[in-house]
Amino acid sequence: MRGLLWRPVLSPQQALLIAPCSSVHTFGMSYGLDLIYLNRDWTIRKLVSELPPRRMSACIGAAMVVEMHPGRIRELGLHTGQQLRWEN
Repeated sequence: MRGLLWRPVLSPQQALLIAPCSSVHTFGMSYGLDLIYLNRDWTIRKLVSELPPRRMSACIGAAMVVEMHPGRIRELGLHTGQQLRWEN
């Protein structure tokens, strides 16, 4: 339920996967986030670049969200419809 609330900013190499999740807020945070909303098949439904503090974001149909360091969506060249995969 808390995600990154009251935690230090992620490094560019870190991310937090939250499942199940279809909405995120940055109330109480001092930094922004990049968000990747994914469906159950790990297909990108929505991308939010640099969501600033004290904001909300949601995606209908999302099953999970990845919270990342601001600017990572652009750096990684991600786009909606792209399918991600989990590797250990």
